Amino acid sequence: MHRILGTETEFGILAKGAGHSDPVTDSIRLISHYPTLPSPQGIWDYENENPFFDARGFLVEGEPERPNIRHNRQLNKLLLNGGRLYVDGAHPEYSTPECTLPLELLAYERAGERMINVCLQALNSTQESDTFFIYKNNSDGKGNSYGYHENYLLSRSVPFEKIARTLIPFFVTRQIFTGSGKVGSENGTDAVDYQISQRSDFFECVMDLNTMVKRPIINTRDEPHSEQDVYRRLHVIVGDANMAEIPTYLKIGTTAIIMEMLDAGWEFPKIVLEDPVRDIKTVSRDIGVKASLRLTNGRATSSIDIQRTYLQAAYEFFNTRDLPPGTKDVLVSWERILDKLEQDPTQLGRELDWVAKQQMIQSFMDRKVCGWKDPRIALLDLQYHDMRPDKGLYYTLERGKRIERLLQDSDIEQAMVEPPLNTRAYFRGTCLKQFAEKVYGVSWTSVLLDQGNDTIKRIPLMDPYRGTRALTNDLLEGVSTVEQLLTKLSG
Repeated sequence: MHRILGTETEFGILAKGAGHSDPVTDSIRLISHYPTLPSPQGIWDYENENPFFDARGFLVEGEPERPNIRHNRQLNKLLLNGGRLYVDGAHPEYSTPECTLPLELLAYERAGERMINVCLQALNSTQESDTFFIYKNNSDGKGNSYGYHENYLLSRSVPFEKIARTLIPFFVTRQIFTGSGKVGSENGTDAVDYQISQRSDFFECVMDLNTMVKRPIINTRDEPHSEQDVYRRLHVIVGDANMAEIPTYLKIGTTAIIMEMLDAGWEFPKIVLEDPVRDIKTVSRDIGVKASLRLTNGRATSSIDIQRTYLQAAYEFFNTRDLPPGTKDVLVSWERILDKLEQDPTQLGRELDWVAKQQMIQSFMDRKVCGWKDPRIALLDLQYHDMRPDKGLYYTLERGKRIERLLQDSDIEQAMVEPPLNTRAYFRGTCLKQFAEKVYGVSWTSVLLDQGNDTIKRIPLMDPYRGTRALTNDLLEGVSTVEQLLTKLSG
C-alpha cells in the first residue's frame, strides 16, 4: 500500500500552583519552549482550510479560524520533519507529517511525544519545581474529553454512504485492541470499575460534523487538504491515544487496509449493528471480550467475530493482488491479536495498553489491599500517560522491557528532524531546512517563500503524493537561495 496517513494528538495539560491564567496561555507557553524551530517567525497558512464542509453535501454555519499574524506565530510552530506543533482550543497538539506506511507513521507520532517532552522540560526548568504536567490520554477525569484524530486519504469517487456503512461496525469493535484503558466512567454513562477505551463514553450519535460536542462515531468533516474533486480525507475521531506501539500500529494499519479495499470498490459483508452508540460503550466495558451485540437482522454476534469478518475480507481481497510485506505483517499481527483476545486477553499484557494498564493497577491493588474506588487508582490511570520519561508508568514498562516495541529509539529521533521521503512533507521539511529564514509560512497544501520587497511566493502542494524526495531531489540539489529555487521551478 502507498496511502497518505496522518494523526493529530491533543495532549492534556495540567498546571499546579498559583499564577496560571488558563490552559490556552499555558499551552502557548509550552510550545514556545521548543528549542530547534527552523523558522521561528513562520506562520501557518489557513487559506485553504475550512472545517465546516460536511461530506453529506452541505456547508455548516461557522467561521474558519483566521488568527492575526502575531497570534498565528504564538499558536503554530513549524517543524523540520514536516509536521506541526500548535495550540488547538485549550490543548497543545501535534500533527504528524503525511506518511505512507503504518510503521513510518508510528515513528512520527512518537516523535511528537519526544517534542512535547522537550518543551515540558524546558518550561519546567524555568520554574522552582515541576509545575506543568502533560498527558497523552483522552480524558481529564472530570467529564472533559480531548481528541486523537486519524486521517486517511482515499478517492473522492467512493460514496461517503458506503464508507460510513462499512466503517461503523469496524470502529465500534476495533477498540478491543486499540483501547488505552480507563478507570471508571464519564459523560453520564453506566458506572464501571474499568473499561477498554478512554473515548467510548463520549460518543453520542452515529454521524455528525462535530468533534467536541455530540461526538459521532463517523465524523463527516470534508476538508481534504488536497485536490477537492480527486480526494477525500477521512477524519477519524473515534480512537484512543495510545502509549504502546502495537495498538497504534494496528489501529492505523488495519484501518488503512479497509481504505485500500474501499478505494478498489470491494464489497464487504453486510453487518448492521442495531444500536452502534450503545454498542461502542458495551464493547468498551467488555474486558472479557465476550459480550453479545445485536444486528438489525436479529442475529447476535461479538466484537471478535466482527473483526474476524473484516480480517477474512482483507485476506480474500489480497488473495488476488500483490501483498506487500508491510501489509502482510499488519494482517498477521491483526489475526494473532484476535486469537489471543479470544483465548485469554490477559496474554496481551506486553502488547496492548488496556491490558498492561489493568495488570499494573491490579498488582497495586493486591499489594495495597484496596479497591477500584481508592483515589490512588485514578491517579495510576493518569500516570500511565504521563509524558515525563522518568515518571510515566508506560515508560517504566518500556525501560524494564516489559512492553513490546516495534521501533528503535533511533527511528524516533530521526523522525523528529527528518521529513518522510515519499510525500509532499519532504518538500515542506526540506524548504524549512534549506531556506529557513525565507520561509514565510507553510500549510498542508503550500509553502510560502519570502522573495523580499514584501513579495510572498506561494508554491502549491495540492497533491500529497508529489513533493517527494524522488520528484524534488534534482530540483533542490545545488540550490542555496529562494531565487534559484524559483528560477528552477519557473523553468
